[in-house]
Amino acid sequence: MGQTISEIAEALGAKAFGDVSIEITGVAEPADAGPADLALATRRKYAESLSAGQARAAMLWEGADWQALGLEAAIIPARPRFAMAGLTAALDKGPGYTPGIHPSAIIGDGADIGADVAIGPFSVIGAGARIGAGSTLGPQVYVGPESEIGENALLHVGVKIGPRVRIGARLIAHPGATIGMDGFSFVTPEVNSVEQARESLGSKVEDEGQSWARIHSLGAVEIGDDVELGCNTCIDAGTIRATRIGNGTKIDNLGHIGHNVVIGHDCLFAGMVGVAGSSVIGNNVVLGGQVGVTDNTIVGDRVVAGGASVILSKVPAGRVVLGYPAVRMDQHVDIYKALRRLPRMMDEFAAMKARLAELDPGE
Repeated sequence: MGQTISEIAEALGAKAFGDVSIEITGVAEPADAGPADLALATRRKYAESLSAGQARAAMLWEGADWQALGLEAAIIPARPRFAMAGLTAALDKGPGYTPGIHPSAIIGDGADIGADVAIGPFSVIGAGARIGAGSTLGPQVYVGPESEIGENALLHVGVKIGPRVRIGARLIAHPGATIGMDGFSFVTPEVNSVEQARESLGSKVEDEGQSWARIHSLGAVEIGDDVELGCNTCIDAGTIRATRIGNGTKIDNLGHIGHNVVIGHDCLFAGMVGVAGSSVIGNNVVLGGQVGVTDNTIVGDRVVAGGASVILSKVPAGRVVLGYPAVRMDQHVDIYKALRRLPRMMDEFAAMKARLAELDPGE
């Protein structure tokens, strides 16, 4: 069953024009839209493709002439990009997991399962764990002993949560996400090559090789409300204290958060971001794809790091950085321009050297 133009516009707080009784069952790009689709033509260049489709209604930009575009109705929000969040939420049919607790699910002793919780096939809930009301756990989900998950969580297939993890409300964890397993922490009986290299900056490394002993992770993970974790993202347990992630933070696929890391609220990490152990990330930080943050460093509030940047030292609040090592973005652009000039400069230098040799043959 669909929704009318009027209902969608009201939900989005947007303006509606034309025949607002038209029922919409889906969304589509302009050229692919059918009669029951809402075409997404939020910029003038996208609207050029409307004639190739069959859309009767579209979501347009402020000031668009919907009638001149041959439409019967239109929705015009103040900020189309933001309206996409509400629009897609309204039309999302969900993952299709079956309500209730599947007979093959295993519920440990003393586990507290809230009202209206769905638990999929072959899922395991550890002893003493607590699952908040309205939560949905897909197939093959594991929740460790004494872990707590807040209300209205959505754990997709294959999510694994270690012991004693604390998670707030409305977590979304995509397939394969792993939270609260052991961190990567090892030590040797004597000072090792890594420690020597760090201390001497590589000038003196004499270690002949030793066996590594595991430092066990006695801490856990604490996650706030409204956090989302992408596919196969890993959040390591803390060594002694907990690894912490603040409210509203979103981490894309294949992210890795090391042991003891502290991440603030409303951060956005793109795919393959890695944050090494014991680093502190401020609030509203944005890290582009494949950004790396070294261990034991601090990234201030509102920092933006461009894709593939490697942060090796403290970054002050509000700075935009890029490169390896990450520096101010404008400085990185200047460095890159200079680097591109190097071959020409070397040719010029060689020509100048040859000319000087001709002028002074005895040299």
